[in-house]
Amino acid sequence: MLRPLPKPLGRLLSRSMSQPDAKLRAASKRVLVAGLGNYGLQGTRHNVGMAVLNQLAQKLNVADQWKADRRCCADVAITSVEEAELVLMKPRRLMNINGLSVASAAETYKLRVEDIYLVHDDLDKPLGKIAIKLGGSARGHNGVRSCISSLHSDCMVRLRVGIGRPAGDAMVDRFVLGRFTRAEHEVLQRIVEQAADLLLDHILQRSSGKAERRGQARTPPGNKGDRTPH
Repeated sequence: MLRPLPKPLGRLLSRSMSQPDAKLRAASKRVLVAGLGNYGLQGTRHNVGMAVLNQLAQKLNVADQWKADRRCCADVAITSVEEAELVLMKPRRLMNINGLSVASAAETYKLRVEDIYLVHDDLDKPLGKIAIKLGGSARGHNGVRSCISSLHSDCMVRLRVGIGRPAGDAMVDRFVLGRFTRAEHEVLQRIVEQAADLLLDHILQRSSGKAERRGQARTPPGNKGDRTPH
């Protein structure tokens, strides 16, 4: 069961509407939100970015409107909230070449690099911690590295969702491609919901002109200090 949205955000979403690609109206802000991952490997730690996109689509009432867009080799859902046009996408390529889909979508939907959000897993953050980062290096993440290479820029906004690191000598590759444990799932659902809220709140603030400085990270309300929510 989804938890209730904060009242101001809920009022905004109540006025959201889905639109097909051909009917995208001229908006003051168009934003691409890409959930990075390996298409078809749902439930793995490396695909937590796509899980957040699914949650966001559900909040925006477009969870049943994903369509394959061959121009960018991705599943795409389009919606409008207030003055923002949101292009939600899940690349159909492997993680290490997700950037090809993101760059094609940027060209197809006429988006600036600064208007692209990347949602992805982060080994350097424990499970339960999330943060938004504006620009910067890939920090060893192959999907982000692919996006930087394909877009020839590192100015995208990143929503980093912590998955932690494997214990002991466990292989990182095996860890990120593994599935969450039952105990991790109890934390995961809360964090996916919280990440979708933070993401949408940040997009709406930027669309209204309340842009944040490059490099400044944000954490969700009630999660000060980037702590794990209880």
